[in-house]
Amino acid sequence: MSVQEQIKAYISSQPEPKSSDMQTLHNIMLQLKPECKLWFLDGKDDNGKIVSNPNIGYGFQTMKYANGETRDFYQIGVSANTTGISVYIIGLEDKTYLAKTYGDKIGKASVTGYCIKFKTLAAVNIPVLEAAIRDGFEATGN
Repeated sequence: MSVQEQIKAYISSQPEPKSSDMQTLHNIMLQLKPECKLWFLDGKDDNGKIVSNPNIGYGFQTMKYANGETRDFYQIGVSANTTGISVYIIGLEDKTYLAKTYGDKIGKASVTGYCIKFKTLAAVNIPVLEAAIRDGFEATGN
């Protein structure tokens, strides 16, 4: 199954209205960065054990760890969770940036160092969410 097919299956497997919100968010991501690399992580580790929610990734960066190792990874991730949707902005150096810059403008969402979590897209200010996503793409220079 191709990455696009995995993404389509994942989105359609969600209950409404989450499925529609995730499809809209997927379309927004592709509008913001049409040429981006797409990823799909099923949430399982190398042994097949579930370690996270499945997630869709957008963009490309090489992350460098403190021990000097590197890993190719996405820049922005989207995942369904038990109460809604999480958007992960990976690679921001300043872990207070998202909350300081967007926390009071984004609407009804919880904003942490790298995650914006909300129940429905209707609860958030879409242009503000798009600005945060653009910042995430620009932060890693890809």
